Amino acid sequence: MKKTLGNYRVILLGLGLFVWIALSCNPPQAKTSTPKNTTQPQVQVADTDSLVKLPVDEIGSLEIPALNVSAPILRHLGYAFQYAEKQEQAYWVAYELTKEETQKGYERSNDFREDPLVSSGSAKDADYKRSGYDRGHLAPAADMSWSQQTMQESFYYSNMSPQDPSFNRGIWKRLEEQVRSWAVENEKIYVVTGPVLNGKLSEIGPDGVDVPKYYYKVILDYTGDEVKAIGFIMPNEGSKKDIQSYAYAVDQVEKVTGIDFYPKLKDASENKLESELCLSCWTWGARYVTRSHSSRTHQGGNSTSTQCLGTTKAGNRCKRMTLDESGYCYQHQP
Repeated sequence: MKKTLGNYRVILLGLGLFVWIALSCNPPQAKTSTPKNTTQPQVQVADTDSLVKLPVDEIGSLEIPALNVSAPILRHLGYAFQYAEKQEQAYWVAYELTKEETQKGYERSNDFREDPLVSSGSAKDADYKRSGYDRGHLAPAADMSWSQQTMQESFYYSNMSPQDPSFNRGIWKRLEEQVRSWAVENEKIYVVTGPVLNGKLSEIGPDGVDVPKYYYKVILDYTGDEVKAIGFIMPNEGSKKDIQSYAYAVDQVEKVTGIDFYPKLKDASENKLESELCLSCWTWGARYVTRSHSSRTHQGGNSTSTQCLGTTKAGNRCKRMTLDESGYCYQHQP
């Protein structure tokens, strides 16, 4: 009997030793908790199947991108932006542009001034003086000409970036005109634009304003029968190439800039929309009309847009506006 009990003790001792070794080799994982300051904001999103039909008012400011920096999002009447203090210019400028806004034309103020919303102080006249660079608009003055206030705000230095004159007055201007033409044709578009602030950049002025090597622009048409988006990356230099030569899928622009464009769209919709580059989905050739405050008319081709004569798959008349002489938008051109 004692021998049997002794055997049990040996067995129990062996089991205890085995458990101790196992626990020593595989310690239990410590419980972890998510810091309170890492909670992600709840963003309302659009459903994939109802992307076009969901009212923009239910989504919010669709044009506002997401960028992992501590700078606050600042808002003027005509545009919003996030300011890069070290580089003394905006990371991005975003705004909605409607057909109606292109029809109004308050004259350029050319009154460049510091932005009162930038608490640390924006760039100023001395930074650009004798630099050889233009004070290049990010949100163009012509896009902000629909009121006196928006025109004045477009000349804040927070909306400026050092641009080579041949770039600012050449291909960049042509792209801006094309964007306005799309606003007329598509009734409303969402624009995000800015400098690419990557790598080692040269500086100008006493405040050390960085001179970007590239600029980007991203456009979203959310109002048509088919939602579409397109991006551009252009070097800060003159070019006689077609602007299509600088077109990219939106996600390629995201990779270069680190900015998440149109984050309020549902991921599935956003991924599909931004991964594709469809040049044929857009009408090329800047054809638009604006009317200045003095009622003068500036034309770049057809002066008025008309409703497309095409028919949708549901049998309804296409609601897209077009400037094409055929009377059809890009989707329904014969």
